[in-house]
Amino acid sequence: MRFRLSMLSLLVSVSLATMAQFGPADADAKYATDLLKPGTAVPDFKLKDVNGRTQRLSKLIKGSYTVIDFWASWCPDCRKDIPNVKRMYEKFAPMGVQFVGVSFDNETDKWKDAVDKYALTYPQVSDLKRMRDSEVAKAFGVKWIPSMMLIDKEGKVVLSTVLSDKMERTLTEQMAKEHPVVLNGTTERVTIDGSKGALAAIIQKPVLSQGQQCPMVMLCHGFSGRKDGPMFELVADSLMQHGIASIRFDFNGHGESEGDFVDMTVPNEVEDAKKVYEYVRDLRYVSKVAVVGHSQGGVVASMLAGQAEPESFAAVVLMAPAAVLRDDAIRGSTMGASYDPLDPPEFVQLFGNLRLGREYIRSAFSLPIYETAAKYQGPALIVHGTADRVVPYTYGERYHQIWPKSELVILDAFDHGFGQNIYRATTIVSDYLIRQLTER
Repeated sequence: MRFRLSMLSLLVSVSLATMAQFGPADADAKYATDLLKPGTAVPDFKLKDVNGRTQRLSKLIKGSYTVIDFWASWCPDCRKDIPNVKRMYEKFAPMGVQFVGVSFDNETDKWKDAVDKYALTYPQVSDLKRMRDSEVAKAFGVKWIPSMMLIDKEGKVVLSTVLSDKMERTLTEQMAKEHPVVLNGTTERVTIDGSKGALAAIIQKPVLSQGQQCPMVMLCHGFSGRKDGPMFELVADSLMQHGIASIRFDFNGHGESEGDFVDMTVPNEVEDAKKVYEYVRDLRYVSKVAVVGHSQGGVVASMLAGQAEPESFAAVVLMAPAAVLRDDAIRGSTMGASYDPLDPPEFVQLFGNLRLGREYIRSAFSLPIYETAAKYQGPALIVHGTADRVVPYTYGERYHQIWPKSELVILDAFDHGFGQNIYRATTIVSDYLIRQLTER
């Protein structure tokens, strides 16, 4: 048994680094500059609710964490964002977080119609003035909608943003502090013989009674990645809370595993994954196996499933699967490094002193990614972001096309590492696996 506060500081730094490397510029730098800054006391106003009653803002937000959502029925971006806000309300209201909608509608009927149409059940107030004429907008520095603010229990601003995904990320971290989760299970470090030497792995397992079995999920990291880090740790923790074990491991030449990165190829990573699968299938407490892969690990997971015997895997999940790697090799450009694909050098120098070996390029050039993956016909989930600059989301869509039993989740404006809100991406993955592995 142990405490984990979702690795708050690590997650923030990793998310920001991921956005800087892979994602679009933060819209807050352009649209949120005049919003109230963290630590500022919230100004008070008397506003009308949809029933015409006067409400004092200070009473609506008193003593609780509160999200103020600035919006209007005439605003297309606001209407587009409503499902995100409602999902946050349903998720965080049970934890004691209040939500208040402040509308910049100036026509009562249209405002009421929108509240009814979208079933907005949390308090809605307005001064019935357009944003440019509203004293509320001026006092809060709102010059763009949708905008949101998180207010703490003392009535001071924690976060001002135009991004609902950033709000959800901040709420998740804050509620982890307020309501820490106790994880009930064990963590074990093991080594497994791989294609190029020993593979370092971590198994998280729920508490089981004598003879009890549980599902096991394999977690495959991406190109130059490793088993450690917030993405897979969040998934592993969530699975363990729901009675599901997981194993995350470093591929050859990565992290704590043996082998040299220059010798790494996608085919020998598939062999590594096969060795891990064989290892977990021999564990007496494992009832069934699923596999998750991010980026290149997604390609590995898909090919592993395609090469396996039918029904070997209860589910497959791909997060931003990097099937573009074959096209990159044909073009002669991998991770920004260029080379002659028809006559590759012994190695290509990449970022961080990594060397991409000749055999990686040669094998990737003709790698039958989709042809192999198509042989898997079981349940699958593909999660991809529209702002992925490393792997365009169309590569994820193609997996959905070849897998008839797959579900596809496209996250608008999310980058390759899901840095805009890693909690949302990992929750989607965890919820799918829990549903597939425990509800049958």
